[in-house]
Amino acid sequence: MHELSIAHNIVEMAEEALAAAGPLKVEAVHVRIGALAGVVAEALSFGWGVATQGTQLEGAQLLAETLPVIIACEGCGQRSTLEGSYPLLCPSCGKLTNQIVQGRELELWSIEIADE
Repeated sequence: MHELSIAHNIVEMAEEALAAAGPLKVEAVHVRIGALAGVVAEALSFGWGVATQGTQLEGAQLLAETLPVIIACEGCGQRSTLEGSYPLLCPSCGKLTNQIVQGRELELWSIEIADE
């Protein structure tokens, strides 16, 4: 399950971001996952619980937002949000495209800190 290693990487990035601020209580970590990223959100959530044990993020929620696929068509120049992931067909002209504008992301978006 590669989601566990992804969860460990997110924990490391969050801890690096928090290092200068000192010990803080983290309530939630927000991530953005593109529909084409190949990450199963449920598996990532399970891995999160394991990855955060004994860290500054233990007990924090992992909140994942799934981003749809957006393509740019070389044929008609239209940008479109796709309903599914594949095929990458322009809904305006029907041409196949490989210009993916959004949908492959895996981003640590924000960290929520508890009010003291």
